[in-house]
Amino acid sequence: MQNEVHALSPQDCLLALMIAVSASDADIRTAELVKIESAVNLLPIFGGYDEDRLKVVMQIVFDLFEQEDGLDALFGLIREHLPERLNETAYALACDVAAADGQLQEAELRLLEEIRYELNIDRLHAAAIERGARARHTTL
Repeated sequence: MQNEVHALSPQDCLLALMIAVSASDADIRTAELVKIESAVNLLPIFGGYDEDRLKVVMQIVFDLFEQEDGLDALFGLIREHLPERLNETAYALACDVAAADGQLQEAELRLLEEIRYELNIDRLHAAAIERGARARHTTL
């Protein structure tokens, strides 16, 4: 697994954050998985992405979450392999996954806060991204 960890692409990093948000409350919901899959299948940032990497990245995230400092390690990998210009994209995708099931759990909110901090997302930009996610996932 060590070689796989060091070979993370920017798309793998985006995917890892989406998986982390979904897994943060220890209950990966179907709506969240569908959101992740549709993002990988439809968004231009994932154009040409090898969908077989999904399982690899998912296992990396799960393995890191089992470690005491796994979240710090995950953010270290993200900072190392995700270009800074994609930080807001990463946060937007994470917010979409958190909002996908219509419920924001405390663990998801804490992780989103940590992502904002770790990726140095401006407060105003974060609020706009969060509002967009909320608007996209509003139900009647």
